[in-house]
Amino acid sequence: MTGNFYDKIVRKFGKDVPEAKHIAHYPEGDPEGVFEQELLDLSGNDKVALDLGCGDGRFTLRMAAHFQQIVGIEGSVERLRLARAEQQTGGRNNIRFEKQDAYQTTFAQDTFDLVYSRRGPTPYHECHRIIKSGGHFLTIGIGEKDAWELKQIFGRGQGYGAWNTPALGQAEGRLRQEGFKVLHRQSFLYDEYFATYHDLDLFLQGVPIFEDFDSQKDRNLLEEYVAMSQIHTGIRLPRHRIVIVAMKL
Repeated sequence: MTGNFYDKIVRKFGKDVPEAKHIAHYPEGDPEGVFEQELLDLSGNDKVALDLGCGDGRFTLRMAAHFQQIVGIEGSVERLRLARAEQQTGGRNNIRFEKQDAYQTTFAQDTFDLVYSRRGPTPYHECHRIIKSGGHFLTIGIGEKDAWELKQIFGRGQGYGAWNTPALGQAEGRLRQEGFKVLHRQSFLYDEYFATYHDLDLFLQGVPIFEDFDSQKDRNLLEEYVAMSQIHTGIRLPRHRIVIVAMKL
């Protein structure tokens, strides 16, 4: 995702993601929780990790106690500003935040014990270059069914028309092709329920489901979706995440 998109969001809302009132139902478990536990299982105070697309840095800071050092890279200047402010507040000195292109980093070959991407970029070839032999790559990413009904109504959106095969299979194939062994793979389908039209609108302003979402221009399309998705729990938005853990051979 482009740094310019997130720069715009932070300037508009003063934070990485605006707070829209919603609840989530996880019939197959919380994918974020699964990803975090997989990461913690591979952590160690002798390990150096890289966070690809560290965002506002809060997750990086929370993981810092479990590693010798974490480097967080990000393409958005505004997100990096937030991350460095969080670091000053948290007082962690084993973290370094840098503006870098994830697909062409400045790191030397075999630098990191572990590289992770939390809904960020997945430059498999570059990850293989900078991860030590026997080191690990972890990702939680967007699945092909994420917000699919909404994207069909809009006729556009993140990954729209790009997934001819399941995202999990694509990622697994790419990792093996680059020289990784996939240790864990899991797909999660779950639902989020937004309290009001305003909450869903606010949410869509701050996430890259539609990088070009416009509350006014897209109002009729969003109203059409809300009319078909409103139930007693709220406005249902189906979500899809994939979690993969791989080891460099």
